Amino acid sequence: MVFLPQQVIARKRDGKKLSAEEISRFMDGFTRGRVSDAQAAAFAMAVYFRQMDIDERIALTMAMRDSGDVLDWSDLDGPVVDKHSTGGVGDNVSLVLAPVLAACGVYVPMISGRGLGHTGGTLDKFDSIPGYCTSPDTGLFRKTVREAGCAIIGQTDNLAPADRALYALRDVTATVENVSLITASILSKKLAAGLDVLVLDVKCGSGAFMKTLEEARELAGSLVKVANGAGMKTSALVTDMNQPLASAAGNGLEMKNAVEFLNRKFVDSRLEEVTLQLAARALVMAGRCHDVQGALAMAGDALESGRALEKFSRMVSLLGGPGDFVEKMGAYLPPAPVIRDVFIEKGGKISSMDTMKIGMAVVELGGGRTLPDDNIDLRVGFDRLAMIGDHVDRDIPVARVHALDEDGVSRARRILNEVFEFDGTPADGPIIMEQVDK
Repeated sequence: MVFLPQQVIARKRDGKKLSAEEISRFMDGFTRGRVSDAQAAAFAMAVYFRQMDIDERIALTMAMRDSGDVLDWSDLDGPVVDKHSTGGVGDNVSLVLAPVLAACGVYVPMISGRGLGHTGGTLDKFDSIPGYCTSPDTGLFRKTVREAGCAIIGQTDNLAPADRALYALRDVTATVENVSLITASILSKKLAAGLDVLVLDVKCGSGAFMKTLEEARELAGSLVKVANGAGMKTSALVTDMNQPLASAAGNGLEMKNAVEFLNRKFVDSRLEEVTLQLAARALVMAGRCHDVQGALAMAGDALESGRALEKFSRMVSLLGGPGDFVEKMGAYLPPAPVIRDVFIEKGGKISSMDTMKIGMAVVELGGGRTLPDDNIDLRVGFDRLAMIGDHVDRDIPVARVHALDEDGVSRARRILNEVFEFDGTPADGPIIMEQVDK
């Protein structure tokens, strides 16, 4: 029987449920060039308005997974685990979670992305390490995972290519913000990575894409149901992004913050809580612990013993970075030309903040992108960021800015004056807002 992609588009446009075969043939045709970009864009728009149920989302995710290579880690002697975050400000969890998990006896082939808009990208943070290769060949990727227990790299051309092509169309046709399509996009890449276990960090609040708990809960539920339906053990935490996760925002500064977290010289409490809670859920699902409390203790010991730091250092070295990066980090992370404390006009105890504006201030400084191909400066951003409940005044800075010039300092100061609120009771709720298991 002749396959006509326009019939699939029409059925979804009219609100009908698509079969797994229809979805599979449509995505296979798109990958092979038998379905045009115009037809794929029309399909995305139909899904945008009509949504997909869970069965359809599973079918779309599997079809996109099968559009390219699917990694096989059966030669490893332990479970294969990864984490995905929906993105925020000061979110450097991946940098510390991967080595923590590796130190607990699981393998972490973490395939990450670059930043766009107000959110920082994990790969951009690793670009701050001289020589670190975020796009190794398959042999080096596998060697690093096997020997270090973790490897953080970028998506290869052969992993879920249908997702990359469809996302490019969604980006220019205003169909990005759709739970069905977001779910398939995220999970197709994770399934193609050959994972046994996935833990999700769905951000919620002023610095997240999902502003409300209802929105975050909907996305978390979709991701968990589809991932488990596709055969990958998955759990999600909805976490607070009404303030930065770490006290640093900016690529090189977040890398420095992460290394200081791993060597226990400076520990942001919010970063530690999210990292340990995500690690605990992953370790339980991977069968390394029977319960969350035992897993929390195991992950905490990986940090305090220095084993996680050793795993991080080994990963950096194997992927081309300096063998002494963690010992001589200051020699490898060059400072920005201008570093200034920032004092703002208002003062008092911080009651709330517009976290997205902090992320956009990093972009203004040159440390983020407005277009995918933009060049960025890895040195700029903020550290020593004040948090909700902290007191600031004319003598206590709200942050320290790392800028290219004095004009950048002035722009950052202007934006930070719009970020913080001081009226009312500090809205500092729990950082772990919900857990979603099904």
